[in-house]
Amino acid sequence: MRTLLAALLVAGWTSVAAGCSGRTGEPEAATMSPSAAADYALFAQRCSKCHSLARPLNSGIDRDDYWRLYVAKMRRQPGSGISVEDSVGILRFLHLFSIEQRRKKEQRLELEPAQVSPAQPDASPPTGAP
Repeated sequence: MRTLLAALLVAGWTSVAAGCSGRTGEPEAATMSPSAAADYALFAQRCSKCHSLARPLNSGIDRDDYWRLYVAKMRRQPGSGISVEDSVGILRFLHLFSIEQRRKKEQRLELEPAQVSPAQPDASPPTGAP
């Protein structure tokens, strides 16, 4: 699993995750390993039947237990076409996607303090001043 994750990161998974924002388009399977690309293709095929892919990818969900509940709920929707077997590949893709989302979030949190400017002195006069 670590090897797959490392391969995804090296192969441009970061750009894949960025492409999921809905602003720059959907992830490009060409930047993924063959197994991740197959899982993504399954995810894209099944999940886009009922809603845009941006809906789950921009949901902010990054926990496997919540993804399992979410995919199980979607699988029960009439016409979803998601089988129990399909859930395995979909969840595998969402797991890798979540790892990347958490990594990006941690990077943003590490950068935030450096980007905050020092407190500016208040230019307004103190309350009750003449």
